[in-house]
Amino acid sequence: MSADDRTLHPAGWLAPVGYSDGIVATGEGRMVALAGQIGWNPSTGQFESDEIGAQVEQTLRNIVTLVAEAGGKPSDIVRLTWFVTNRAEYLAARPAIGIRYRSVMGAYYPAMTLVIVAGLVEQRAKVEIEATAFVPAL
Repeated sequence: MSADDRTLHPAGWLAPVGYSDGIVATGEGRMVALAGQIGWNPSTGQFESDEIGAQVEQTLRNIVTLVAEAGGKPSDIVRLTWFVTNRAEYLAARPAIGIRYRSVMGAYYPAMTLVIVAGLVEQRAKVEIEATAFVPAL
């Protein structure tokens, strides 16, 4: 394990960029499992942008809001699973997505998986992200 005692990084492995290979969560607390979130305004059910970076940022804000509702913070998120509808669009937007990610999550990177999918139920959605958090006991 790494120095922060939560991130799994075996000796000799290449360092992951923008994610962690694994996170260990221990102690008294609660597991919080979130349904897939998309990049719309959750108060209106409307998309404010069709740009993937903006949708990623809104999706992450929705996730952070839900984790806060459970008493947690971004660093309590242990896993994100991303579903993206367009590989080329995602790759082209990676630098902007990274900036937007850090504006919401800081320099914290849980274990992550990214899956390219043919589409999402909400047709304007370009990304959907599922999250799991471990919120320590109060």
